[in-house]
Amino acid sequence: MYLGIDIGTSAVKAVIADGPERVAATATAPLTVSSPHPGWSEQAPEAWWKATIAAVAELKEHHPGALGAVRGIGLSGQMHGAVVLGGDHRPLRPAILWNDGRSAAVCKDLTEALPAIGDISGAPAMPGFTAPKVLWLAEAEPDVHARIAHILLPKDFVRLKLTGDLATDMADAAGTMWLDQASRRWSETVCAASRTDPAWLPELYEGTAATGTLSRNASDTLGLPPGIPVAAGGGDAAAGAMGIGAIDDGDAFISLGTSGQLFVTTADYRPKPEAALHAYAHCVPGRWFQMAAMLNGASPMQWFAGAVDAKIATLLAEADAAPPDDGLLFLPYLTGERTPHNDARIRGAFYGLTPSTTRGQMMRAVVDAIAYCFADSAAALAAAGTPLRQPAAIGGGTKGASVLQTLADVLDVSVSTYAGADVGPALGAARLAMVASGDVRLQDAAVKPALDCVFEPCAADFDRHRDQLARWRGLYQALKPFAQSAG
Repeated sequence: MYLGIDIGTSAVKAVIADGPERVAATATAPLTVSSPHPGWSEQAPEAWWKATIAAVAELKEHHPGALGAVRGIGLSGQMHGAVVLGGDHRPLRPAILWNDGRSAAVCKDLTEALPAIGDISGAPAMPGFTAPKVLWLAEAEPDVHARIAHILLPKDFVRLKLTGDLATDMADAAGTMWLDQASRRWSETVCAASRTDPAWLPELYEGTAATGTLSRNASDTLGLPPGIPVAAGGGDAAAGAMGIGAIDDGDAFISLGTSGQLFVTTADYRPKPEAALHAYAHCVPGRWFQMAAMLNGASPMQWFAGAVDAKIATLLAEADAAPPDDGLLFLPYLTGERTPHNDARIRGAFYGLTPSTTRGQMMRAVVDAIAYCFADSAAALAAAGTPLRQPAAIGGGTKGASVLQTLADVLDVSVSTYAGADVGPALGAARLAMVASGDVRLQDAAVKPALDCVFEPCAADFDRHRDQLARWRGLYQALKPFAQSAG
């Protein structure tokens, strides 16, 4: 048995797998996000640990014999979060998360100070990344910055609780901007530009390596045997790739969770910062990936469901039944956007509402907009020389068939789903634990799951979306000046 733990934004998910292709049990524990000021997004690091304890306790309650048989633990988690610790390993403030936009101004300072930063770190300076957050702390909270002794990523704070070790994997480190992607080492140049002492950063490991073992204290808390190896694991995007076996050159997938990713594995490092793409180290040795990253993913559906007090499944059914309304557009940029705009200030909007507009039509516009974001991302990848071919789809947002069919129609490619794809990064973490424990070879652990469904594009719908997409792109350009002047 192998335990995979994914530290998400809205929940911690834990899975027990008894082999690369079989998940024996799953459990989740919810998390909340704080936004003390507009554009801010924070979580208390201790909440991740409490949710981890709760998720493992749920596994123990329903599968009491499984935990005692666990031979390895793997970690996955939301990327980019800044967890700053003092010398006593305690957080100095709430963690600043991946979708926090407060450091937009200092990103310009970073780029001016180090024009080559995108080529070194694999992406242009964006406010979601960790290095700009630390530079913001230096300027806005100098008392906190002066007390920093260690900086961790969210999943690695849980690792600290599990093992007492300060460590991270290459893929999660890639999202900080401090990693020299080509050499897979911390960049002293980027550290200096972002007022970061390299001594604050954790030790780097490949995702398949063990970083330590479960401590006695953690084993007593979780009800697991002490001394279990804990794999370095991976940032959620790379761990999701491991979960569906996307570790070879050209393997591609769409991840549709709170955020969204369009991910293609590459055999070498291929930066394209001018396209706002992310070129990062993978969580397996000798591999990198190109990724278009969208801040909003499936979250606009969740937002709209909350706004009209209805279930997403109900709204999707209404969207399917509603007559098309090509005059209605939705911008899904509730928290700004990365690829392709690198725009922290843009916000969401409906355009074209009339007295006869139904919530089903509004939900259809939301789904279309999500797919159009992926069309923008596919165009960015194509401009970087990476065509998209038959991607798989993973994540909680893939449960609606109409969402997947819309993606296929808009992208004009077949979109596949795998059995158990909603497990995603947690299964990838468990698979990395299998390798770190020495029980399974990497190629045997990274098998592709069985196909569940294949959504083929419809030519007629592609033509309709092509025209609608052009109008939708024009709406962003029209509203961008208003967002920029909002301050």
